[in-house]
Amino acid sequence: MFNFTPPITRLIEELKKIPGIGRKSAQRIGFFLLKADKKTALDLAQAIIEARNQTFFCSRCNNITAVDPCEICSSHERDGSKICVVEEPFNIYSIERTHTYKGLYHVLHGNLSPMKGIGPDELKLTGLEIRAQNGQVQEVILATSPTTEGNATAHYLADFLHKYPIKVTRIALGLPIGADIDYVDSVTIGRALDGRVEM
Repeated sequence: MFNFTPPITRLIEELKKIPGIGRKSAQRIGFFLLKADKKTALDLAQAIIEARNQTFFCSRCNNITAVDPCEICSSHERDGSKICVVEEPFNIYSIERTHTYKGLYHVLHGNLSPMKGIGPDELKLTGLEIRAQNGQVQEVILATSPTTEGNATAHYLADFLHKYPIKVTRIALGLPIGADIDYVDSVTIGRALDGRVEM
């Protein structure tokens, strides 16, 4: 059986670790980088290093940022009475593309999944509870994906937040059941936000 030379094999194996990249895609990307001029490959490597070294979690919402608090949390144009809870940082960008939501966010960095050993302690909930206690928040919108884990997380958070005088809503299920929110078009996400229901 033919094997690539070790440096190429390692490059392909590292690329395969990226979600959604299988062996064939990893090979295509790897060989593209090897065939491209050296500057292209080095620029990509440098961009990865800089992004990894210069970003961290926002101390308020857990979004990935290069400034603290992040641009959304520090904006005076955002509605501080609303917090939209999402599973991952990239979910924020999916919602922002709708241009319909002007509140703040809270990123959980996952969802409840007993099969994977992810319980409430593994989610970033402390900051959400502190924000719920400060008296400024009037509504928390649960925008977890409509998967089994996402629904379980939404129900847990609804129970968790009901001890505070806050309206807790869930984005409407205009999103397909089982869909990952990051792959849904912005119109559907916008309608789901507009049609959210109290839990």
